[in-house]
Amino acid sequence: MEKRNTPNDFSKGKVWRIILAQAIPLTLASFVQLLYNVVDRVYIGHLRGTGGMALTGVGVTFPIVTFILALTMLFASGGSPLFSMARGAGDGKRAYRLQGNVVTLLVFTALTLTIAGEIFRKPILYLFGATSASYPFARAYFTVYLLGTLFNMFSTGMNFFINAQGFPKIGMMTTVIGGILNLILDPVFIFLLGMGVRGAAVATVISQIISALWVFRFLTGSSCLFRIRREDLKLSGKLVKQILQLGLAGCVQQGTNSLVQIVCNVTLRTYGGGLYVGVMTILNSVREVLHLPIMGLTTGSQPVMSFNYGAKKYGRVKEAIRFNTMIGVGFLLIMWVLVLLFPHAFVGIFTSDRALVRKAVPALHLYFFGFFLMGLQFSGQAAFTALGCAKRAIFFSLLRKVLIVVPLTLLLPALGMGVNGVFIAEPISNLLGGCACALAMYLTVYRRLGKKEIG
Repeated sequence: MEKRNTPNDFSKGKVWRIILAQAIPLTLASFVQLLYNVVDRVYIGHLRGTGGMALTGVGVTFPIVTFILALTMLFASGGSPLFSMARGAGDGKRAYRLQGNVVTLLVFTALTLTIAGEIFRKPILYLFGATSASYPFARAYFTVYLLGTLFNMFSTGMNFFINAQGFPKIGMMTTVIGGILNLILDPVFIFLLGMGVRGAAVATVISQIISALWVFRFLTGSSCLFRIRREDLKLSGKLVKQILQLGLAGCVQQGTNSLVQIVCNVTLRTYGGGLYVGVMTILNSVREVLHLPIMGLTTGSQPVMSFNYGAKKYGRVKEAIRFNTMIGVGFLLIMWVLVLLFPHAFVGIFTSDRALVRKAVPALHLYFFGFFLMGLQFSGQAAFTALGCAKRAIFFSLLRKVLIVVPLTLLLPALGMGVNGVFIAEPISNLLGGCACALAMYLTVYRRLGKKEIG
């Protein structure tokens, strides 16, 4: 049983300081994690003689990469808040079992995905937007990337538990080590060894293996509070059900991202040609970089909120929600202004192809309109997930992507807006989905904390 006077007790001290202590290392780690894919895109986008098709081909694989992350989130974002609640309540036995069950679920799912991906590689890539010109690049990247699925899912998923135990600096190192290695290996394999797109994937997989070994070493060592133990790996039907119910929100959020990417790729291919898939790749890359600090903030706040909710410190949970909302909206507002003022600078990071730049700059202005409203969505989703409000978290994940973005992406181009309709769908969803999520969180969670049961 964990002692409540541990230095990793989130119920003591200034809430905003604890959140930042968690969030800053997580944000740095997330930034380095983003390097796994973004650095690949930067180098690939500047390959000569591909006419933008190399970047387009890698863009075709994004829905698959996102789907793998979605399944990782299903287990990690479901198990880690329950783990934190158990810590806050002093129930060490339950915390151990939750962590062990997540390990088993991650490993089994990763092996299944690897086998299925190898068998159905070609139809999957064409379904997700590949053309005869971009398929060779997509195949070269995906074939190698798939081999790192086990290491990717384990390191990403179990890093949630390192952070939930109050070791954000160790969690940061998980991705810093792999990210820096990827940054070094990319130019070696892509240019020096002449492997091109395939070399980018090789560098990524090697980096993922090292990250996974780091996580495994820490979680089986004596320095952590809750080690991975063999007796906890046996699945419990009751615990798995609870993990899946809560984790479905994170899975849906990432899974719907995959769905949106597929719909966008196919629609852009139809109304604008394959090069516009490359444009969307750039837009997604810029968005990932800009909202990364807020993802780090909300992710870092979740174990703090879960712990304090388990300890019945409801005022501290409210403080965390207010802090998330204020910082999230303010930061993304600044980022929106920078995108409006310096669009060529952002696009130029990912490509030097003039045709891509010419099409991407006006698309960037449309896609990022009202970007700050994403802060409301992040804050609301973080609160729902941290406090175990699985149904509400799932609903608002579905609302913004499946019920707003996907229909608009299909409808607006058909009504005469062409490819611009695809890019306009995103800001509309930020307005409607973000405001609805924040309002529901305020009415059903924030106002009821300490007065009525949340769930």
